[in-house]
Amino acid sequence: MTDTSNANAESVKSFSEFGLHPDLLTAISASGYTVATPIQAQAIPAIIDGRDVMGAAQTGTGKTAAFTLPLLHRLMPYASNSTSPARHPVRALILAPTRELADQVADSVKRYSESCPLRVAVVFGGVDIAAQKEELRKGCELVIATPGRLLDHIEQKTINLSQVNTLVLDEADRMLDMGFLPDLERIVKLLPKSRQSLLFSATFSGEIRKLARSFLKSPIEINVAPQNATAENVTQIAYPVSNHQKQAAVLHLLKSRNLSQVIIFVNTKIGASRLTRELVKEGIKAESIHGDKSQLERIKALESFKSGETAVLVATDVAARGLDVAGLPCVINVDLPFNPEDYVHRIGRTGRAGASGEAIALYTDHEEKLLEDIEKLIKVKVPRGALNIPEASQSRAHASNDSRSRGGKGERFKRTFPGSRPAPIDDFFFRPYEPSVKDPQKEAQRQQQEQKWIEHQATSKQPQLAILLGGRPKKNIKSAESND
Repeated sequence: MTDTSNANAESVKSFSEFGLHPDLLTAISASGYTVATPIQAQAIPAIIDGRDVMGAAQTGTGKTAAFTLPLLHRLMPYASNSTSPARHPVRALILAPTRELADQVADSVKRYSESCPLRVAVVFGGVDIAAQKEELRKGCELVIATPGRLLDHIEQKTINLSQVNTLVLDEADRMLDMGFLPDLERIVKLLPKSRQSLLFSATFSGEIRKLARSFLKSPIEINVAPQNATAENVTQIAYPVSNHQKQAAVLHLLKSRNLSQVIIFVNTKIGASRLTRELVKEGIKAESIHGDKSQLERIKALESFKSGETAVLVATDVAARGLDVAGLPCVINVDLPFNPEDYVHRIGRTGRAGASGEAIALYTDHEEKLLEDIEKLIKVKVPRGALNIPEASQSRAHASNDSRSRGGKGERFKRTFPGSRPAPIDDFFFRPYEPSVKDPQKEAQRQQQEQKWIEHQATSKQPQLAILLGGRPKKNIKSAESND
């Protein structure tokens, strides 16, 4: 039987009312938190009681604390100051879909457990595995991991999951999609069957909701907002533009509104790198983050953005989930995502912890269907606006596109369209065929050399090529047979 719980005003309470360990309350107070959010108020007691939980809440509402605080509370009886790895087996496992989210969850866990002897380790790909192996060998009660790197450690026998009593899937809708499901199933088979399982996300489709129940036992389902809803404190607007106007539109928005600490989302890695280069040319401090960047490059870009050194972060969906930047005022979708749920996660990077935020989308005629799909999901009509882009900005963007494409392979074809500059034409290809004139002296030399080669082959005693390849002339074979 699945219980469903809904948020109400009476459920919001102080952290001191949950019966959390004193060390955790000290860490919570040091973090500046006093009153629990609705998802925390409902999830924390259920998790402390050992229930399986499937929690859905809007981004920026404190889901990480909703499962890490009660998880640490349940681990406190196992805390030990012993240096022996045997006294620190892995008892809880948190799986995250991206390296950035795993690292961020680990930061939160380490901050809450700072004053207690519980050991925490985070493992993800893109960095040297040796340091992670050493940390795991020392022993740790709680591991935060991405599925791929965790399987690497399992295969190399540097981690043992036989004593795990709690499994957490953060951003569970991504963890349960077809990309992660095979890895997840391999990991779950190695865990004890008698365990507590927790699933948290901002969005749960019907298919994912059904699949999630196969990992849970009589779960309590917590919904503190309408399914797949966006935060009310995030203002949304969409501007129709042509495809070649998008770069100019971004520049206009950033400069005319003096925007800083902005995340710009695009759909491709090439698009992220390209837009970043153009922003830098315009004097805007920008960095990109996408799958082709090494993990160290991605960490450096995020740290620079969080510190304020970088004004704009251009990203693919690797930054759409879990990235928490205090006071992020705006998110711009240069490309609308193909998956409507990703829009919810993208704009959830702003308007966090009750702050106000703005989500701007640029869309072309071809992307209008994607916008309609998003509106169906969030059950809200995104207001349309008109963006007056100065001619100077459009000219600079168009010139930049021309200079970039001239060096590209596709420009030879692109220039054939009306209004584009024609490619240089070599008149050689339009001349009529003219047979080449042979030099009599060179032709005589060639024939003489050819005759010498024929005579040499006739008198040569070297084995013929056919014999070298395993064959013999037919006349030799017949004479041999007659002799036999």
